[in-house]
Amino acid sequence: MVVRRGDAPVGERDRVELGPPPPPAFPAPLRLVHEDEHVIVVDKPTGLLTIASASERERTAYRLLRDWVAAQRRGRVFVVHRLDRETSGLLVFARTPAVQRALQAQFAARTPERVYVARVEGVLREDEGTLEGRLAEDRALRVRPARGRAGREAITRWRVLARDREGTLVELRLVTGRRGQLRAQLAALGHPIVGDRAYGSRRDPLGRVCLHATRLGFLHPDGRRAVFESAAPAAFRRA
Repeated sequence: MVVRRGDAPVGERDRVELGPPPPPAFPAPLRLVHEDEHVIVVDKPTGLLTIASASERERTAYRLLRDWVAAQRRGRVFVVHRLDRETSGLLVFARTPAVQRALQAQFAARTPERVYVARVEGVLREDEGTLEGRLAEDRALRVRPARGRAGREAITRWRVLARDREGTLVELRLVTGRRGQLRAQLAALGHPIVGDRAYGSRRDPLGRVCLHATRLGFLHPDGRRAVFESAAPAAFRRA
């Protein structure tokens, strides 16, 4: 029997062994997908920021993971990329500044595989296609399509996974990785992501933006190609 209270009664014939405290539990609501000496991959829920903002500095994926690592005296973690608060799915964190720089260089070069699944309003008639354009932030920091050479290039490849009368389940592959890219491009296409009221969605059956980072692949620091997967919520098909 394991006892953690200091006032637990001890009988004359009881044998007592002292040991180290158990390691701290992995922080909810994150899910640990992979951990090694170089990287930590987690599954982030919707509603949680990746890093701090002006309005939220305490409860973020980075802060939860940082505190968990620190509690075990196992060094630090470093942010590599981000997901929107409203987006769930896979995130990789580096264990050292050198690994952080190497992974961020891959993201800058567009070499990681970044695949999302979204439920969008309306029925996409084509089976696949590419969304290309330029995006910029307006005065309210909303990401919108830009005209001419303004903004930054944004490219997304998509293919339909399923259709029904209410909407379309679609797979999205990032070529570029601009902030708000998928949400802005799909809204501009006339098919906003279900639940994404900020970008014109009229339905919110799940109480969340139906966007999930389902696949993440990159060149691991040990030289191998590392690929991680997280299934999109099954409710996306019924939303």
